[in-house]
Order: sequence, then C-alpha cells, then structure tokens
Amino acid sequence: MEKVELLAPAGSPEALAAAVGEGADGVYLGLKCFNARMRSANFAYSQFEGALRTLHRMGRKVYVTVNTVFEQREADRVYQLLKYLAGLGPDGIIVQDFGVLRMARDNFPSLKLHASTQMNIASARGGNALSKYGVSRVVLARELTLPEIRDIREKTNLELEIFVHGALCVSVSGLCLFSSFLGGKSANRGMCTQACRRLYRSGEGEGYYFSPSDLQLLERLPDLIAAGVNSFKIEGRMKSAEYVGTVVAAYRRVLDGLGSNPEKVMAEGLAILRNDFARTKTVFYFDQVYTGADGGAAPEGEQRVSWLKAGKDGGTGIPLGTILKTRLSGEDRRGLIPGGDPAPLIGDSIRLHRADDSERRSQKIRFVAEEGKNRWVSIPEGFDIGDSVYLIQTKGRTRRYPPVIPKNIEGFRRVPGREKAPDINLRGLKKSETKVFPEGLYGAVSEIGALYVLQSVRPVRVLLALNPRTAEVLLGKKPSLPFCPGEIILTLDPYFPQAQEKILEAAVPLLMDRGYSQFVVNNPGHFSYFRGKTASLIAGPYLYAFNRWALAFVASLGTDFIVSPLENNRQNLEHTVEAGRRSGIFITLFAYPALFRIRANLGGIYQFSKFQDREEEPFRLITSGDGSRVFPEKPFYIGDKIPFLKTAGFNRFILDFSGPVLKKKDYKDIMAAVQNALPLPNTCRFNWKDGFYTSEN
Repeated sequence: MEKVELLAPAGSPEALAAAVGEGADGVYLGLKCFNARMRSANFAYSQFEGALRTLHRMGRKVYVTVNTVFEQREADRVYQLLKYLAGLGPDGIIVQDFGVLRMARDNFPSLKLHASTQMNIASARGGNALSKYGVSRVVLARELTLPEIRDIREKTNLELEIFVHGALCVSVSGLCLFSSFLGGKSANRGMCTQACRRLYRSGEGEGYYFSPSDLQLLERLPDLIAAGVNSFKIEGRMKSAEYVGTVVAAYRRVLDGLGSNPEKVMAEGLAILRNDFARTKTVFYFDQVYTGADGGAAPEGEQRVSWLKAGKDGGTGIPLGTILKTRLSGEDRRGLIPGGDPAPLIGDSIRLHRADDSERRSQKIRFVAEEGKNRWVSIPEGFDIGDSVYLIQTKGRTRRYPPVIPKNIEGFRRVPGREKAPDINLRGLKKSETKVFPEGLYGAVSEIGALYVLQSVRPVRVLLALNPRTAEVLLGKKPSLPFCPGEIILTLDPYFPQAQEKILEAAVPLLMDRGYSQFVVNNPGHFSYFRGKTASLIAGPYLYAFNRWALAFVASLGTDFIVSPLENNRQNLEHTVEAGRRSGIFITLFAYPALFRIRANLGGIYQFSKFQDREEEPFRLITSGDGSRVFPEKPFYIGDKIPFLKTAGFNRFILDFSGPVLKKKDYKDIMAAVQNALPLPNTCRFNWKDGFYTSEN
C-alpha cells in the first residue's frame, strides 16, 4: 500500500507531544499571528524553533499555518514572518491569501506552498491554476464527494490533502462572513466566533439549526487511499492534548494495519474513537453523488443532511446532564448533576452551556461528592439550574507523552526582523482599458425576474448570477429580456466543486456564442474557462483582494478589474489601491451579504425562511436545488458615501440585490437614496467604518 501522511493538529505544546507520541507523520501549527486559529494557544518563536529541530531529527514534518488574509498595513509584518520561516525551513506553509502566496513566491522561493482549505479549492481547475504559482499541495474544500475527489486526482498532479476527522463548518470552505458581519471577528482573520453553533428561534420553535456533527472518515480510509489522496488531516488546533492523542492513535492503528487484517484494525480504531469527547459523527457529503443540473445538489428527494441535528446544541464532550441544584458561590460554587457513567473526577475538565446559549465556559473540576444517585461538582460562577454540563477531558486517564520542545530553549533566539516589504508595482490603467466597464451604478441580481425590476431605473450594467435557473433561460430559445447580452455581466458562484467543471465547460462557450462576453469570476479555477477567449473579466469579492500583493496576483490570473471584498473598510481600501488603479475597482454600496453558503438544500428539513438569534437579530434562510444561503434582514449600505468615493477616484459601484426577492418600490427607493447620496434607515455599515475586530478595538 502506498505510504500516505497522517497529519495532526498542534495547538499547544501538550497537543504537539500527543500527536507525535501517537505516531503522526507530521503536524501543523500556528505562530502568534496570521493563522486561522488565533484563539488557540499557538507557539512562541523559541518553542517553534525547538520543536522544528526536534521533529526534523525524528523524521517528522512540520507545516506552519499562515492562512488568514492580511490588510495592506500589515504587509511588513507578513514579509518579516515569511523571511523568518524561510530561514528555518519548515516543510511547508499553509496559505489562504493570494497576497501571501505572491509575496512568498517572489521573495522566498525556498518556502513550499500549500493552499489552505480556506482558499476554497474544490476542483482540479482551481488547484492547477495555483500550481503555476508554486503551490505544490492543496487542502481540498471539505464539501466534496468521493467521486469528485477521484476526478480531481485524475486531473491534477498536485498533492491532495483532505480533512478526515474533526469539527466541520456548515458553510462551504472559506466563504463564511457570519462572524465578521456580527462584529468584525472574521473567519478569514482567524477570529471566528462560531455563530453557526448558536441557538436560533423560528416559527417552528428553536434549535441549533446550523451546528453540524463532526467529520469521521476512518472507515472510508481505504477508499481515500485508492483515490490517491496524499495526506489525511485531523482538525483540532483548539482541542485538548487528550483529544489529539486519541484521534491520532485511532487513525494510526488503522493506517498501519489495513494491509494485514483490515476488519480487525478498523474495529480497534472505532473503539479508540469512542473516547474522543466530541460531537456525533458524520461522513458529511462523502457518500453522495451529485447529478443535478448544477452539479451542486443531490437528486430531489435524496438530499442527505443528517449531519445537521437541530435538537442538539453541537457542543463537544460527553453529556453529563443538566444542573439540578446549586449551592455556595464564587470559587466554591457547586452544581448537582445526574449520576451515572462516566463519573467525572477531580482534575477532569468540563464545559458548561447556558440554557439560553448565551455563554459557554470550560473549567477543571476541583470538587466531586456523591449524593444519592446524583453528584456535586464544582462549576463556574454564573451557571445555574438547567444549564448543560459536558465532560471534555479526563486528567486521570490522560497519557503522559515525552515533550517535543526541549526543556532548555534559551538557545533558540531567532525572531522575525524589522524589514520593510519591498514595493510591488501595479501599473496604472489607461482610460481606453476601462471603457469596457463604464462608470456608474451596476445592479446585481440572482434571478431572471429581478431583471424586470431593474428595468424601472436602469443601471449602466447588470450582474446576473449564473445558476441552473438563469442558465436554462439564457441557453433556451432566445429569451426576450429587458437587457441585451452586452449589458449583462454573468457572475460565477464562488463555490466551484468538481461536479460543476464539465457543466461550466459546456455552458461558457454557448453563452459567449450568444453574446455574453463579460463575467465575474470568484474562484481561481474560473479563469481557465476564458483562456484564449475574448472575454472581459472582473475578479469578484470572494477572491479577497485586501492588499496590493493580492491585487497583483489576481491581475496575473487575467484581469485588472476587481470587486472590493464585502468585509473591506474605508482605510484599507485607500491604503491598498493607489490612484492609478482605482478606475478598476468596483465597490459594493448595498448588499444582503451571504453570511454563509451551504451546499445542501435545507428546504427539505426546515420549513421556515426567517429566524433570529437570542438578541432578536433577524436572518433569512433561502433554499433552492443548488444549495442554501443565510442572509441578514438588515442590509449593508454605504450609498451616502458616494461623494467621498468619487472624490477619491472610485467610480464603479454595485448595488447587490441577489438576496431576498426584490420589490420594485424598494429598488426605486434604494436607487433614489444612492443617486442623492442619502442615508438609508434599517441598514448597517458591516466593517466599512470600524474595520476588522482586533484586541485593541
């Protein structure tokens, strides 16, 4: 059997020791900045240097996560970090931002580049587009099926890494804006607050509607090995050392024993995983076969969304029940919980969830006492009767692993320097180059019917989402539309799974034959469809061009026109885009941002369309055959900032109506407000004013 890599998370020195002690071939870890798990302990530079030396002497590999987007003001710090890493020689860095990719390739060619799952690569075309820029491995998006993974393997020479175990995001990889929208804590910056795990209320009652089960593909390892996957990755840089050790032990046992007695070792591996203190398990989309016209939905009636269980709160750990009584207070506060197995002991760790889901907290148990069939345990202040208790770690039964980091790390003194990042020169755009996309207001919609609403106050161009419903009309008998093909820009969805590859391969030439020659591309794989064709392209907001390095990378793919990311802010926009480039930037003035996108059609399990959180903030769930999306009821709006933007040299603006159904009166009111630079009631600024959340905010 071909050797495959077992890759484990190391969110702390203890988890690192557990991963290595149980036989992981490699670990991935983050330093104190620019990684997608900023809330985990992460590693000091001296700890990292010591661990790297030890692991390399052991023949193990170390991958460093640099998988967040960065703003222009942070370019020097990113450059300093990359130079530091290049001097030490990890086995690879895992990146999300195209700016990091470009900076590393141009200045530190010794660094091996891996595309993070946050980069949203779910197709061979997406991976191959990056391979030309030095990427040697892709961590595939998690929403893929086994047939899609096989197809990707056949069409790329890149190394393929996939997650096989651990927590899942309900949103497709790298496209969640929920946490960012709620307070600037962006998942693209490693600050996700896991808003999807919260309790929500709807007309059906209440539930944890968007809290998925945990991934477990242990029993599918033979299929994945046969499919040609190179690296099996365990999620969990926020998890305990005991969790990491348990999961690594199970997967190591199975991988080592498949060639001799597969049934026996599989049973042993599953037995080990009974103690991983995690959520219920799922294989996610792995066993599905997508045959819908869009390549993104299972046949009607066969949607499998068993990985969502609204009745469960999605908390990790073994449920110990709810608090029956409390006594004392402060550090001596105790709660009475039901007895039974497992019996928690002093030194074990528990997690408590408030009944209204307003708070979750973990602590070690300092006191245990039996009372009849129940038992008293120490609990934190603020938790009371009805709150849930979970056992998340058992200290008494935790294995002790030899430390990986040397005791004496005084000799490891390398740190990033203070160098400035070199300038990256972006040529200015000539007026003749920008005429293809006129200055003015652009209206974006997702359905054909909305085009007739836009007709009432015509924008200079319309952006129409290319989905199964719109494609059917555009490619049917010549439709009578209120806009001609030259006035329509087709927008490709940012989630580009392998099942869509052939569908777009057939559709794009036919659409171009009918006069549709302008497109918004939102995924690196999209660019390949237009190579050698006379198409005019705009890079969409989901390519996350937050810095000049990312702008340069996108330009090298094939377009000088870019939609500023929806999470962007005024200060960063000004710092990133120099005067000579501003004519190529589109700024969204109005939108119902898709807070997260779900590949499955949830219409079969949820009958509601509106729901709210505990703060009574309203949201809307929109489902269709090509998936589901969640939108805020309160839209983003900065139309009153048009005078400033025009003075600054920005003259192309988007009003995005691709969320809830567009009504003519609302459209006219919004257009009037924008044309007169007036504020709109019941709207929000998203991150436009305050920017991304930081600890200094």
